[in-house]
Amino acid sequence: MEALRKAANQSQGEISRGEQIAKYITTARQRAIPAEVLNAAKFTLVDYMGVSVGAYYEAPAVPTRKTALSWGAQGKARMYLDQQTTPALAALVNGTMAHCMDYDDAHTGGAGHPSAPLWAATLAMAEQVGSSEQEVLAAFLTGFEVMTKLGGGGIEGIGRTTARRGFHPTPIYGTPGCAAAASVLLNLDEKQSAYAMGVAATTAGGLVGSFGTHAKPFHAGMAAMDGIHAAQLASNGFESAVSLYEKDKGLIDSIIQNKPDTLVIPPMEFDNWEILANGYKPYACCRATHSSSQAARTLAAKVGTRKVKRIVAKVHKNALVTAGKLNPKTPLEAKFSVPFCIAMGLRGYALAAPDFNENTLKDKSVTEIVPVVELVPVDAQPQHEAYLDVWMEDGEHLQATTEIVIGHPKNPMSWDDMHTKFTALVKPVMGAEKAEQLYQAMRKFEQPGSLKTIFALLATPPLPKQA
Repeated sequence: MEALRKAANQSQGEISRGEQIAKYITTARQRAIPAEVLNAAKFTLVDYMGVSVGAYYEAPAVPTRKTALSWGAQGKARMYLDQQTTPALAALVNGTMAHCMDYDDAHTGGAGHPSAPLWAATLAMAEQVGSSEQEVLAAFLTGFEVMTKLGGGGIEGIGRTTARRGFHPTPIYGTPGCAAAASVLLNLDEKQSAYAMGVAATTAGGLVGSFGTHAKPFHAGMAAMDGIHAAQLASNGFESAVSLYEKDKGLIDSIIQNKPDTLVIPPMEFDNWEILANGYKPYACCRATHSSSQAARTLAAKVGTRKVKRIVAKVHKNALVTAGKLNPKTPLEAKFSVPFCIAMGLRGYALAAPDFNENTLKDKSVTEIVPVVELVPVDAQPQHEAYLDVWMEDGEHLQATTEIVIGHPKNPMSWDDMHTKFTALVKPVMGAEKAEQLYQAMRKFEQPGSLKTIFALLATPPLPKQA
């Protein structure tokens, strides 16, 4: 690994950031998994599978699946509830499905949506090579930690700064994360793992300007596909640059040009578990809308059907970047509109997946509120907080605050909450019995045979699309 040792801007003595990542990948199979980390991994799996299967008929998923099927590629990895294909194509389709409703998890450190690309890549590769449950857990957790370390740092960290530069953190840091997970399952050595990570860095991409279109969920599938490609190339002798994860002259400098002095670059020290800082969504819209929406929903009973004169919402400074659509024209765009989601919350909508439809988009009680919402970004305000001032036409002044949004590690969803969310998503597509069987298999995922059960259930055809 001499090339790695000589990489530019080494982070810890003679050990470069790239070498730290490669070493972490190659030690995955020997790493002990604490009980709370295992529980968190299974929680992410249930959430991921719910939003994936539940999105089988979603608009972005259908053309992605049709395209993959048209290629006629052979493999053992399954597009959920459909045919088998190569692991890269299966991961593309399944990862896209998982992000279709923007209902999937989001890491609190700012690295994006980890489980959609990571579980899509891990499970597709595992089905291809016949991995065990323990190998799958080791691979997924390795990818998760790599992705969230690379894109973490909080408000002034790498991920959120990446978003403010116009790049979507999920594919930028998800691609290396998926390459790391696939490298574990392919049992790559340290040198091969470094090359896989190099390929992942040079293929990572995705623009915030795509938010509100089919291309945003595609970012998650693309990251899963490209991560697998990177690992497979390295396994077959492909060589790449191994210095692309250093602090200078690599991915960071390319994405975040003219780095601000406030930029936080997390060290590549894998001495904690980032998965314990993961966040989950009770609402089927961009995470940047959640804290404001939650505050608005607490006022719904007081607002009722009355006219709203003015709203001032104090939001985190990335809210206008990722969810600043002021006049959404489609249900998908509405998921990326803080004003529209606030209006929905004030009118009593649950902001569940079925609520984002054409009827809601045309609901005059909602649309009349949207133009009177003023968003005030506050530099130091974390994403999990929001503050609303609402003035009614009759003169009443209402206020609401979200201190810690539901789904944050400090205000977590319970297993009962997740079971309810999963069932609501999967039951219409698989039926109640199979949905429950799938849920139970994932709850006991660490037990031998559970993976076989999961793959068997995902091989069954979906129920017809509901009207």
